[in-house]
Amino acid sequence: MTLPEVHLVGASRAEALRLAPIALAMREQGTLSAVLLAAGPDPAAVDATYAAFGLTPKITMPTGDDPAEALRRFDALWAGRTPAAVVVRDFLAAGLAAHWRRIPIMQIDAGRRSSDVTPVATDADRRLLAQVTTLHLAATPLAAMNLLDERVVAGDVLLTGGTAADAARALAGRREEAPVRSRRLVVVGADAAPVVAALRPLTVRFGDLEVLALGGELPSALRAALLAEAYVVITADEDLTEEALAAGAPVFVLGNAGAYAEAIHAGSARLVGPDPATVAVKMAGLLAGRVHRDTMVAGGNPYGDGLAAQRVAQATAALLGHGQFPDPMPARPVAGATR
Repeated sequence: MTLPEVHLVGASRAEALRLAPIALAMREQGTLSAVLLAAGPDPAAVDATYAAFGLTPKITMPTGDDPAEALRRFDALWAGRTPAAVVVRDFLAAGLAAHWRRIPIMQIDAGRRSSDVTPVATDADRRLLAQVTTLHLAATPLAAMNLLDERVVAGDVLLTGGTAADAARALAGRREEAPVRSRRLVVVGADAAPVVAALRPLTVRFGDLEVLALGGELPSALRAALLAEAYVVITADEDLTEEALAAGAPVFVLGNAGAYAEAIHAGSARLVGPDPATVAVKMAGLLAGRVHRDTMVAGGNPYGDGLAAQRVAQATAALLGHGQFPDPMPARPVAGATR
């Protein structure tokens, strides 16, 4: 029997990281045929991320940075090879093309909002994508509430958790081991590079401190290993924040508090502001006593429990008439276990 074909569209490394566990879950459940797409301006990076999970995309389609051209290419693809459903994250062009072809759309990480609705902000695309999504798969209760506030029908929203936690678990058994360090490792995201210089004096004050600027070209498995080893991660990037928390590392976030509300509320992330000198002062306080860092770790990861990919795969199959919808992700305890 031919299984229903579901296209999982990755247009960035971050999207591919979150889609790969879903493809593995669909393969394991055996009710759907997962077809991975490597799209976006750099499909080679998407392909490399899939490869870290032992997966190979069946369709590679460079779409560049032009949304109109991306939409045209997806429309042409799905005119000749129409899937039973499409799974997307933030890629609006893919969502619109699927909508116009009357293909059911599953959006993972649905309902994420940063309160930034400027014309260049991702939030604008996320809100537009929500208008055409068939089933909204939210990572957190707050994200689900955002959708309900935007008048999305409650029955079209399912709390699944985010799949970054699933990815961290899957990569743990595959990853290339990071170098063994006897020092406390502070990982600084590429978006927060100016902070590195401000932290250098702390490496003298705290002799066991190492500061590492995270490059964008690192293999996914090595990147995951470094995050798992990190004493703390400093970034303004939503995706890196979620991936660090999934790996068990607390985070100093430099950006809009709206994008990190769940982690800040849990205590596993702290908003420290963008000024490098301020970050250095806050970091000195965190390094002064282990209890401060352990308190953050105890906040846990509010973005998933490691079972989100299974729920997404099951929900997609149920939407297509194969089995029952999964139960939503259980309510999260107030504090997680320490590392």
